[in-house]
Amino acid sequence: MPELVVIAEQLLAPVPGGTGRYTAELLRALARTVPDGWTLSSAVARHADVEAARVPGVEGPRRLALPPKALTAAWQFGLPWWPGGDAVHATTPLAPPRAPRGRRLSVTVHDTVPWTHPETLTPRGVSWHQSVIARAARTADALVVPTQAVADDLAARVAGRAPVHVIGHGVTDLPSEPADLLLPAEYVLAIGTVEPRKGIGLLIEAMATFDGPPLLLVGQAGWGDLDPAGLARQHGLPADRLRVLGKLSDAELATALRGASVLAMPSLAEGFGLPVLEAMAAGVPVVHSDVPALVEVSGGAARVVPSGDVTALAAALREVLGSESLSATMRTQGLARSSEFSWRSAARRLWSVHTAAATVSGPEFGGSPPRAS
Repeated sequence: MPELVVIAEQLLAPVPGGTGRYTAELLRALARTVPDGWTLSSAVARHADVEAARVPGVEGPRRLALPPKALTAAWQFGLPWWPGGDAVHATTPLAPPRAPRGRRLSVTVHDTVPWTHPETLTPRGVSWHQSVIARAARTADALVVPTQAVADDLAARVAGRAPVHVIGHGVTDLPSEPADLLLPAEYVLAIGTVEPRKGIGLLIEAMATFDGPPLLLVGQAGWGDLDPAGLARQHGLPADRLRVLGKLSDAELATALRGASVLAMPSLAEGFGLPVLEAMAAGVPVVHSDVPALVEVSGGAARVVPSGDVTALAAALREVLGSESLSATMRTQGLARSSEFSWRSAARRLWSVHTAAATVSGPEFGGSPPRAS
């Protein structure tokens, strides 16, 4: 019985971020859609506590022998260490360098930020991502990307033989019961790791140009040491118009989303933009930058502003906040657009990347079909 092993290391990262959400939701959906005759498990590096990587319906996680940094280095430098299974899917570019004969490897590449906006990552992060993504394009059996925008840009930057499958994300099934979270009656919401490429500084500057509701920031602090409170002081946004909520539980996130007047996502670069999709699914109008992936995901249901344009961002926010009829129209359009995405669909498409290959390859999974006698 063939086994798909999913690398779930991102669930144990200090700041899991959007790729952590992707890993968790994809694993849950894969568990609900296991094809007949297959089994599903996960694998992580050696950790003392792996509870955060346990997903109902998924065997494991299997603990590999090396701790996280050693595993990253081993795979980066080409150690052909297979984590088991007939097929492996890496939910980030942290992946084995290649699959052994008779096995298959697929790797998700979330964006091309290491090439397009290297200044928003550490130099070490840029080097690592560029090298392992380029290798995956050459040696993996399949690459998975979340949008056509990423597929097109990746093709222009990396040469390889691996077929690329565009598989979008889904809408997270957030709790329906409201959490005990004290929120203002009206507010602008931003969700994401607090780091340079999310455009937090631009958003704070835009909010300071007009009188209005407060800005609520949801997400853990990431690379770059951004100080939202300091940026607010710098741009003249009053202290009572900024609240940094940090990391929220799913129930708290759902409550914050459903109460928002508008979601702002002025990112400089994205590969998908899950908060845009989740906000639309919650009936919240969205204003985002003209990053190609965000434009692709929102599909005409959001207000789009030029990336880095503070004046345009402020004008769009004022327009949405000031017009109930516009907000109502955007809510309707957003609900319709978000209904086109689901984690179940994403999981089934990922399964097909491996099950179709198994069918074509014949009895020996991943190998050559038997010759006619």
